[in-house]
Amino acid sequence: MAFEDVKARIALLVEEMVKRPADAHEIHETLREHLNELRAMGMPLPDDLVALERKLETDFDS
Repeated sequence: MAFEDVKARIALLVEEMVKRPADAHEIHETLREHLNELRAMGMPLPDDLVALERKLETDFDS
């Protein structure tokens, strides 16, 4: 999958988190999958998305 496609899907997921906070855990899992796709392609990850991923992990762990 192309880098731009993955970025677009991630942007949609972030919007969904805002619209549907009750589904945040499911959306977080999908976000992690997309970020892992970028990692597998050797693409740089946007700092804000890495920070969001860490924050969500912390929120769900507590």
